[in-house]
Amino acid sequence: MDSDVVELKMKLKLEILLGDYWLLVGALDSVLDSSGRSAPFRIVLHVSGSQTGWVIASGVTVEEVQKHWRWLEHNLMPYMAVFENKDDAACFVQGKIKGLIAEEVQGGQAAGEADPGRFRADLRRFEQRFNLPEREKLVLVYSCCCWGRRVPRQGELYLATNHMAFYSQRLGKEVKLLTPWADVVRLERVTLGLLTDVIRVHTRSKHREFSMFLNVEEVLRVMSQLADIALRRILDSGGLTLHPSLKDPANITKRLLEEQALSQYVLSLFSLPLGDRVQEVMSCSVWTPHARCHTPGSIRSVEQPDSSSSLLNPLIICLWGDRVFQFIELQDRDQLTERLSKHLCELKGRQVEIRRQQQSQRNSTIYYNLCYDTVESDEEDSHISIFSQPLIYMMGKDPLLPLFHKMDDAVRERLWHDHFSEFGRGVHMFHSEKIRKLVALGIPDSLRGEMWLSFSDAFSSRSLHPHYYTDLLEKHRGESTAATEEIERDLHRSLPEHPAFQSSKGISALRRLLTAYAHRNPEIGYCQSMNILASVMLLYAREEDAFWLLTTVCERMLPDYFNRRVIGAQVDQSVFADLVCERLPELALAVPDVSVLASASLSWFLTLFLSVLPFRSAVCVLDCFFYSGVSFLFQIGLAALHANATQLSASTDDAQALTILNRLCISFFEQIRHADEFPVSENASANHMTITDLITDAYERFGNVTVKHLEMLRGRHRIQVLQAHEDTTKDNTLRLVSPEVSLTQDHLSELYDLLRVSETLLKHHFKKPAAAERYSVDRVRFKSLFELLTPWRCGTQTDTLAQRMFTLLDEDCDSLVSFSQFVKMIDVLYSDDLNEKIRLLYRLHIPPALSENEELASSPSPILPSRLPNGSGEMKSYEEQLQQMIEDLALRRSEEQKKLPHMNQREFIQFSKMLYSLCTSSGAHKEEEGDNGQSGDLLQSLALVTSLLLRMGEIRTQDHPWELSLEQVVASLLTEPALVCFLERCGDLSETIHSARERQYQQNHALSMLQHR
Repeated sequence: MDSDVVELKMKLKLEILLGDYWLLVGALDSVLDSSGRSAPFRIVLHVSGSQTGWVIASGVTVEEVQKHWRWLEHNLMPYMAVFENKDDAACFVQGKIKGLIAEEVQGGQAAGEADPGRFRADLRRFEQRFNLPEREKLVLVYSCCCWGRRVPRQGELYLATNHMAFYSQRLGKEVKLLTPWADVVRLERVTLGLLTDVIRVHTRSKHREFSMFLNVEEVLRVMSQLADIALRRILDSGGLTLHPSLKDPANITKRLLEEQALSQYVLSLFSLPLGDRVQEVMSCSVWTPHARCHTPGSIRSVEQPDSSSSLLNPLIICLWGDRVFQFIELQDRDQLTERLSKHLCELKGRQVEIRRQQQSQRNSTIYYNLCYDTVESDEEDSHISIFSQPLIYMMGKDPLLPLFHKMDDAVRERLWHDHFSEFGRGVHMFHSEKIRKLVALGIPDSLRGEMWLSFSDAFSSRSLHPHYYTDLLEKHRGESTAATEEIERDLHRSLPEHPAFQSSKGISALRRLLTAYAHRNPEIGYCQSMNILASVMLLYAREEDAFWLLTTVCERMLPDYFNRRVIGAQVDQSVFADLVCERLPELALAVPDVSVLASASLSWFLTLFLSVLPFRSAVCVLDCFFYSGVSFLFQIGLAALHANATQLSASTDDAQALTILNRLCISFFEQIRHADEFPVSENASANHMTITDLITDAYERFGNVTVKHLEMLRGRHRIQVLQAHEDTTKDNTLRLVSPEVSLTQDHLSELYDLLRVSETLLKHHFKKPAAAERYSVDRVRFKSLFELLTPWRCGTQTDTLAQRMFTLLDEDCDSLVSFSQFVKMIDVLYSDDLNEKIRLLYRLHIPPALSENEELASSPSPILPSRLPNGSGEMKSYEEQLQQMIEDLALRRSEEQKKLPHMNQREFIQFSKMLYSLCTSSGAHKEEEGDNGQSGDLLQSLALVTSLLLRMGEIRTQDHPWELSLEQVVASLLTEPALVCFLERCGDLSETIHSARERQYQQNHALSMLQHR
């Protein structure tokens, strides 16, 4: 006991000393940090006789404050003579300055901020310190410490839409750190020594630690949100959804991020449509009488009870059929009542208008509830019809049906009807502990489709869009796409053992359902495992209801799961690994790599356990999924690992753990049966675990895995998953381009990153069509990158040269140059092959690069190989791109044998001008180095060559015009050693790229201002 007291005293003393140390560090930083002091130069408005003054302007340097003074002299001083009273003059100046500030706040980035004045000051410092593009939106500023070499530096952390920046100035020494969100691969909260609230930011090359935040959870949340938004907007997300309010970076503020985080949590909690917006969240209490009848309907009115009642600030919401919900303890009841009433009126008006438009668009076609196979029927003479009841009730007395369904379940049906009489029925049914136990036992087949619709709120989507499903089928009838072809291949692989899908009826319904969704959401189209989910839904729900259930799962409950790269499922796989460490720490310590265990969750979650559990048991998991949401998938996954923790803990390496896990999927899950599937004589509870036991264990042990916690983990891991996909895309791109160029892998990687930074800075300024390759650049960005990287400096003609180069490389006339075309150009410019350089320079001065209208001219170029995108604009597969590369190489060899067209006199003059600009720019550089002799030799050689070529072109008969060939140009240039040395010189590409990275921000700042104008 005494030792515990001594240890406690020592711990308290250590914490006190540590706290005093950090107070001392903070005090020293406050004193030594010159960035936190007021500006040394100020312009003060002072009226004689007054004891106070008013600061009008301030500046860090004399030049800055003099600039303000000149503005005052030009805009305010001429009007001062009008006032006879000095107090009136002072009021005029104050009013003018306040008006200018208010105008800037309303029209600038400070609009909508809680403290516009302070935000404007932070924004001004941010712009001065980092000189980023004008439309780089600053979101938040935090005071913190950045750790480096064991010494913390106090400064400001700026969080912007595309970058994270840190600035510190102490004793005249500045520290600037600028990190694009596109380079952040992981964010985590770690312990650094005795500090627990440290945020570690990982990039591809290094990591940084930041501490001493007042609210570390808020900072980490904002960082995760901004990185996620930037990556979704910039990287190839493969169908990831982004809320419309976040697509324009100029709209992002702290308030919007808070609203979006809250909205994401509420939408995930209640499985609401992603397009919905949470207007307000208020704390209150709801009266739950648990004695109402079935009352389906929509909100009709909002009543405000008399405040004299015994209830505190009550609010009653009435539904059609006299169903009532009563809320109490509302803080702003009157304002809430007014807003709800106004919103309901607007909603009813929109619904009436939508139904009127749908009614006017619908033709007189009658949709009969008849069943036929859409493939075998004559589509020209028949109308599309859909099934009006679940498939299990259309199979008659099929002998195989009892193997999958218990058709007579009167006991459970009676329990559910008793529950309905007490707790209500429909989407507004009270969710209680009793209904959770009923769901764990399994919903009766006769009620399953209805309960799925109610629990998931797919019923609301169907009600808001009547006839949508049949209209969609009719609209896209007969259309064939890549998705429909893939659907046809998978139709007979969907529950092939079930009798419903051994007949044309089930196959036809499944085809219609999957095809309709592929047309509804072309971003997703069709993905693996959708056929299995749709098959099960068709068994228990009407065809139209099954369509809305599939829509709800793909777009609400499991967003980002069903896309080209299953991003959502991979994110949840990483989240599941974290939960294993949190909830099963002993298993996590015993298994060498927890990610091996989490790898199984990918197939579990994608198919909602339908691929691993027996059919009836898997359907019970679906019951709980629709009732509890996505959190149940993690809960039952953890319960499965917990049930096999002993076997999994015995593994000594990753391979053995994976073997045991595969055996678990085969043996353990196959034995999880429904209770009534075991023989009566067998003691199921002793010999086997039933699905009800597994579900109950999941709820009891891991029921505290909440949606809020999952959303927080998802936000952190989504960054890492997106960056992993970006790295894979980069590796594949470099692998395809590498055989076609002589550049090293390091150079290719650096050029790829350079284009990605350009995409980060300027992508939201340009709205161009999607290209076949990642990071295609338009004309403006190409000119920027060309000026940064080209070894051909030709003064004012550099812009003209860049224009012609872009026109030459724009092979498919889409105003975009792909990454492969860009690096091939760099390869030629920095190669040792003199003939290739002269050939490229020659091609830049004949059509199509040089024409009367250089901005619009573009046609296929024989200089570089052609890689055209496919007709649909979609990314080709790796095999297709490899085959295309081989064809391009063969095409390049054949085109190299073709002779280029001859150059006329006008084109030769332009060619000579460009050579002169190149030589004079090089001469100016040589003069700076003190080598005037070589510069003179270069110009003299150029004069000799141009004179020679001019005479060659004139040696023609009267029947032939003035012209020169490529061979003549090459031969003439090779006669002058000075020109040969000049053209062979290409410089150091590594040094050029390093310099380009430093200059890119300043150059793109000017480009963004030009584009803004």
